[in-house]
Amino acid sequence: MKEKILEKIHSLGIPELTEITSLNELDGSFVNMECKLPNGLSAQILDDNKKYYGTQVEQEGGERCYGIAADDKQIAVYEYGCNGIDAELIAWLKL
Repeated sequence: MKEKILEKIHSLGIPELTEITSLNELDGSFVNMECKLPNGLSAQILDDNKKYYGTQVEQEGGERCYGIAADDKQIAVYEYGCNGIDAELIAWLKL
C-alpha cells in the first residue's frame, strides 16, 4: 500500500513531493490538524483514533511545509507554516 500512496503523491506535480521515498506510521491525533478547506471553511478531516502513513517535506526556498497523511482509502496533502500554523488542504485524493 505504501508504494501506491507514494505513486499518487509523486503524480501530483509538486516537485518537493517527488523526493519522498518513505512514509512513517503516525497517530491520527498528531496529523489531524484544523485546516482551511478549498471552500474557505476550516475543519479536521481525519480520524484522531486511526493510524496514518505520513511525512513532512519543507518547501523549497520558503518557510512552509507539505504534510502527507494517508490510509487505505485516502491521501490528504496539507501546506502549513511552522508548528502546523495556517494549515491548508491542497489535495484530498481517494486511494
